Amino acid sequence: MAAWVRSERESWTVWHAVEEGLGGKPDEDLFAWAQEHRAVLLTFDEDFADRRTFPVGSHWGVIRLRVWPTTVEEVQSALARLFSEAKEEDLRGALVIIGRTRIRIRPGRPPGT
Repeated sequence: MAAWVRSERESWTVWHAVEEGLGGKPDEDLFAWAQEHRAVLLTFDEDFADRRTFPVGSHWGVIRLRVWPTTVEEVQSALARLFSEAKEEDLRGALVIIGRTRIRIRPGRPPGT
């Protein structure tokens, strides 16, 4: 998926957790890394959508995928909808939840802005 996002959004810097040595690490480690790199997290992990643990405005952005089945085609379709419906600036600091038919964006501001 990271390679596909790179091809769709050439201006973005896209990292994959495994490529950065973060595969299998606790959520807190991944979250801390993303904040250090001012990165928007793209994840299937519902924990990152918990606003009590990761409040909007305390991060650079979280995109939570809620698509089923989690096939390449379904994920690409969901992300393509996001790319066509949302501006890049709408994602910074926001909590975005992408379902099969709906995209919800809870706006936020990145830390320190």
